[in-house]
Amino acid sequence: MSFRVDLHVHSRFSSDNDADPEESVLQAISRQLHGIVFTEHYSYEASAPVEKLREKYRGSIIIFRGVEFSSADGHCLVFGVNTDRLGMKGMPAGEIVRIVNQAGGVVIPSHPYRTVNSLGDLVRNLPGICALEGYNGCNMQPFNARAVEVARALNLPFTGGSDAHNPEDVGSCFTEFEEPVTEENLVSLLKSGRYRGVDTRKISKGFWG
Repeated sequence: MSFRVDLHVHSRFSSDNDADPEESVLQAISRQLHGIVFTEHYSYEASAPVEKLREKYRGSIIIFRGVEFSSADGHCLVFGVNTDRLGMKGMPAGEIVRIVNQAGGVVIPSHPYRTVNSLGDLVRNLPGICALEGYNGCNMQPFNARAVEVARALNLPFTGGSDAHNPEDVGSCFTEFEEPVTEENLVSLLKSGRYRGVDTRKISKGFWG
């Protein structure tokens, strides 16, 4: 049985939208996801309010927390560590990867080939990343296609995440794992590479599947 997790979701706690995180959780459940990760911008602690939703929806979906961190070179998804405690503000991506890995977390460059806030071809020489975000729900098709192409060239797995800034977009892209994901094993599974990114969007809407 596959285990479907949207690894990249924002709420009003990212300060660039007014999305209610509970509505995003309900949307994830309606789309038959098994997990949702709130990756608020720049701060791990920003997602602390969603902790109260974990118990409420236990048995229906697993709610995780990560962060979309801003390196000096572009945005990265970070899982498994509290970035607020690591003193990485303004550091180059390579230093962030090194520090996060030493602390027991993982780094996945988000939307690496979007034209803004992205690492671009820097990912080709960035040891220590465990994957690339291949399918991003806010990206145009060519940006995702390039990310998937480069991930394959680097022999890296690729993830999927909606990058949702409103509840209705949750689950448009997600990551399909080969085994159940828990709070305890998320990092190890991301390191394992036993997953794939999925894009559910339709060509008729200007996207690809």
